[in-house]
Amino acid sequence: MVADKKPILVVITSHTKLIGKDHPTGWYLPELAHPAYHFKREGYPMIFASPKGGEAPLDQSSVEAFKEDKESQEFLKDEEFQQMVKNTKKLSEIDTDVSKYSAIFYPGGHGPCFDLPVDATSQKLIKDFYEAKMPVSAVCHAPAVFSDVKLSNGKYLLETRKVTSFSNEEEEMAQLTDAIPWLVETRLGERGGMYSKAKVPFGEHVVVDESGDGHTLITGQNPASASAMAKELTKALQK
Repeated sequence: MVADKKPILVVITSHTKLIGKDHPTGWYLPELAHPAYHFKREGYPMIFASPKGGEAPLDQSSVEAFKEDKESQEFLKDEEFQQMVKNTKKLSEIDTDVSKYSAIFYPGGHGPCFDLPVDATSQKLIKDFYEAKMPVSAVCHAPAVFSDVKLSNGKYLLETRKVTSFSNEEEEMAQLTDAIPWLVETRLGERGGMYSKAKVPFGEHVVVDESGDGHTLITGQNPASASAMAKELTKALQK
């Protein structure tokens, strides 16, 4: 009999507003829907958490943009997942013993650029997962959460790590470069990350950094990369 798999901790933004823009923000639909369904198919339970707890705000523009995407639309009607996303656990109140989980995952959207990089609980969780040699993962804008994480040796987690995220070029094409505190690609590079991106904007691109000493950092560039990133995460868990 196969032992029950430990849950994947899914940390979602609580932030709702862009800088100087009327339309709200939050988490981006396919970047949670695609990984969540993949994790479920692979038999991993999930715990959804956010800085404020309660309902994590969905970027409504992603609903329209992915209205033809089967899994995204299923997710919106999925009672189990909707209960989870509307009743996230407060990040500061969850069990922070990383041995209780399989991995940690951050879905994107512009929201994660605001609250999660400066959230002390999030920073500690990322550090603890990483130093416990458990997979740490994020997609699109969510690699922003790694930007200020420092390890026990005082160095930035991103230093000399291979990483990707929503690119500056993609941000310019979305015309939202002034709507977030800083550009994610630029900040990751400032923290010592070795950034790479797809050959064409919005193309699929996933980076798996296995530093040779058991640490695993998995990042996806954009919405098109969410599913592939999730597959790399479960692949890492099976090693």
